[in-house]
Amino acid sequence: MPLPALNTFAGNPLDRAGDRRNDPAWLAEQEANPEALAMVLWNGAPLIEEEQTPRLAWLSLAHARDLSPRGEVFLGLWKEAPVFAVELGGSVDPASGPVQGLGQFQDMRTAAALLPGADAAMAGTAKSLFDWAGRHGFCAACGQASDSACGGWKRLCPACGTEHFPRVDPVVIMLPVYRGGPEPVCLLGRQASWPQGRMSALAGFLEPGETIEEACAREIAEEAGLTVSAVRYHSSQPWPFPSQLMIGLIAEVTDDQATPDQTELEAVAWVTRKEAANVLAGTHPIIKSPPPFAIAHTLLRAWVDGFDVSVSDQPA
Repeated sequence: MPLPALNTFAGNPLDRAGDRRNDPAWLAEQEANPEALAMVLWNGAPLIEEEQTPRLAWLSLAHARDLSPRGEVFLGLWKEAPVFAVELGGSVDPASGPVQGLGQFQDMRTAAALLPGADAAMAGTAKSLFDWAGRHGFCAACGQASDSACGGWKRLCPACGTEHFPRVDPVVIMLPVYRGGPEPVCLLGRQASWPQGRMSALAGFLEPGETIEEACAREIAEEAGLTVSAVRYHSSQPWPFPSQLMIGLIAEVTDDQATPDQTELEAVAWVTRKEAANVLAGTHPIIKSPPPFAIAHTLLRAWVDGFDVSVSDQPA
């Protein structure tokens, strides 16, 4: 039984076949399977059918291979049918050429807002793999060019034999909550580069030798000058920009004297649950919500609905 997917880019329906894709003979059989399908990306943007309900456009693997010499990645099995992804390069939109009439390429953030959950999850996985391969073409141990292996899930250095695997960067993303006033409030922050009015959860990368809870406390202290007293996990989200795992948290803080650091955040604002509900509904007079496909939106919704640090027996 599949686990529930609370966030966009989660809930990939494919069997990744991680125990079989290491076998070159088995992988060759999947590539030769006439039922093999492939999604197509152009510079990280998936090809989406122009239908009333947007969805990924699928080509036969043979057709997709004819479009690109750059190679494909194996995504997994769908009811025993192999599924791949192929990336096209160049500056000219292939939708006006080799894939004309099959759909339009949409950048991944736009695609996330359009696609069904399973399609977004598969597309996000493909983008992360292509991004990783593009950044790791040379061995970090000896500097020689590396080769793709295991259907794109590994790179192997032919010179020194070092194996390289896709990296995922963990990020804590959290809503600080203060309960010492007349009613509970949560803190939202704003980066200067965001659209006017946009505010969101606080976030930051984990550092070596640091737990999730410690990273949460450090980031809130650095960005808003607050002290964390308790942390509760809510959910996580694969984030293919380029390959992060967002770890969603609610963090209780000891006071409400928040001060933006003016480096990561230019402004902060405390909101009550009612005010946060207005933010999500788009009726708040000043604050605009994080986009629905972002885990920050999920966290804010969960807090509005009563998810709290202090209640340990609530369902996530």
